Amino acid sequence: MSEFKVPHKRYRREDVDESNSDDEYVPYVPVRERKKQELLRLGRLSKLKEESGKVKSSSDEFDDDETEGQVWGRKSNISLLDQHTELKKLAEAKKESEMEKQLKEEEKILESVAEKKALMGVAELAKGIQYDDPIKTSWTAPRYILAMPEERHENVRLKLRILVEGEEIPPPLKSFREMKLNKGIMAGLSQKGIKKPTPIQVQGIPTVLSGRDMIGIAFTGSGKTLVFVLPLLMFCLEQEIKLPFKPNEGPYGLIICPSRELAKQTFDIINHYMTYLERSNYPRLRSCLAIGGIPVFESLDVIKRGVHIMVATPGRLMDMLDKKMINLEVCRYLCMDEADRMIDMGFEEDVRTIFSFFQGQRQTLLFSATMPKKIQNFARSALVKPITINVGRAGAASMNVIQEVEYVKQEAKVVYLLECLKKTTPPVLIFAEKKQDVDAIHEYLLLKGVEAVAIHGGKDQEERSKSVDAFRKGQKDVLVATDVASKGLDFEEIQHVINYDMPDDVENYVHRIGRTGRSGKTGIATTFINKANDESVLLDLKHLLIEARQKVPLFLSELESENEKYLQLGDERGCSYCGGLGHRITDCPKLEAIQTKQASNIGRRDYLATSAADY
Repeated sequence: MSEFKVPHKRYRREDVDESNSDDEYVPYVPVRERKKQELLRLGRLSKLKEESGKVKSSSDEFDDDETEGQVWGRKSNISLLDQHTELKKLAEAKKESEMEKQLKEEEKILESVAEKKALMGVAELAKGIQYDDPIKTSWTAPRYILAMPEERHENVRLKLRILVEGEEIPPPLKSFREMKLNKGIMAGLSQKGIKKPTPIQVQGIPTVLSGRDMIGIAFTGSGKTLVFVLPLLMFCLEQEIKLPFKPNEGPYGLIICPSRELAKQTFDIINHYMTYLERSNYPRLRSCLAIGGIPVFESLDVIKRGVHIMVATPGRLMDMLDKKMINLEVCRYLCMDEADRMIDMGFEEDVRTIFSFFQGQRQTLLFSATMPKKIQNFARSALVKPITINVGRAGAASMNVIQEVEYVKQEAKVVYLLECLKKTTPPVLIFAEKKQDVDAIHEYLLLKGVEAVAIHGGKDQEERSKSVDAFRKGQKDVLVATDVASKGLDFEEIQHVINYDMPDDVENYVHRIGRTGRSGKTGIATTFINKANDESVLLDLKHLLIEARQKVPLFLSELESENEKYLQLGDERGCSYCGGLGHRITDCPKLEAIQTKQASNIGRRDYLATSAADY
């Protein structure tokens, strides 16, 4: 078709032939020709069939649906097998593009929920203080270990299934003697019957003794407490020998726990080793417990004499810092046990405030059995060249627990409890979501002649402590509790854990069943589920059972989701926000609940808040 000129008219830039620019006139290119050029440019047509004098109609050549029809339709000149292969490739390409779309969507969601503000002290953030090098300590690994090749260290980690990330990682040590622990601590370990370190201790203790910041993730009952307690005792002993602590000085080490029971348990473990250090003629170390429900003067009495180690819950610690009862001027060691729970429960502002009371660089350790990627990435902002030590998948259930899931109607649960109690000998732990359910189960068991005690957040601290002590000493057979007893608590010889309710969060389920099957022993966990449970939680439970190679009941295996095809997508299995294996972040119920709560709070201001951080 010959070219003709039309009066000056605005076309899109790509429609204009720039070689023939004219102020008044632009060359007119027919619609068919423009579409041809566009398709050529996009690479969607591999070959243009141009026949002299013949122009295909636009409806045949350029309609997207028709073009697709040509690709998918039957071709007489190609064999059926080749057509099948071609169609299969196209289907796979389409599937890949769906997965790419899913990954992009997840990246956007993760970016939107990621904390923009680093987990650092307010003063440090304001002044832009950044620590580049870890704290130096006087400890070094034995020379013969350091002389060994890196290949040997990798083989040890591989054998014990230890995954490590970070720079200049200290070598793993397979015995307490190689760790150079003093005779007092060794005597304390012997008394407890601990002969060799667990995988998290093999890599974790040398890392902490080297002065490195660390994120420690290992399944429940794997001995995480000793990883931060033993090095801290060594550091405090070194400080006391070089320069004894004077009155009102300290603490040197601070351990923060999310619950009172866990703080009390950690405090008792520290005192056990302190006793053996004193018996071995080492200087006396002092520790104090700062938790709600116990009088402040008990803590102050120790602080006045100079304190080496403080174990605290965030609320009481904040209160004591605000009232200047303690200071963190000489504190150089901070450990957050069950760190993900604290950040998850909304304590991050409190943690930032606590950080701002430190006068210099500190060694920071974070420990948990469940720590989703979102919280790991956020926590790293508080650490200096951190080393992440992972034994098993973060959030995985202990392989020493036999998990049984049973369908029990809501009204039949209490009666069926007695049947479940017959599975094993005492002691047995029963978990329920609500305080009133804990009280109802406790009362029912007492009426049936079962020696039971109960704890939950509504009971006063004295009653809670008495109940836990009686259960720990074997004076009572059954402990009924809410999730206050699910995190970190260590009860010896627990045979059986019963979940009266399936928790709303699969992380809580992992913590609960981790109360049994500890220190290499085997335990049983029975969980009641019914139609009242949310489908997404049941899907998470199903995939957790599959991962732990447990028997999946028929009613769970029949449960399916249309998004299950995306579960293995990318580096992260399941949800990167909460760690659930049965869904992706696009369907995360926990994220949805948080976003709904935040949306409902928009525009509301708490005028009774005590500080600016509360608004």
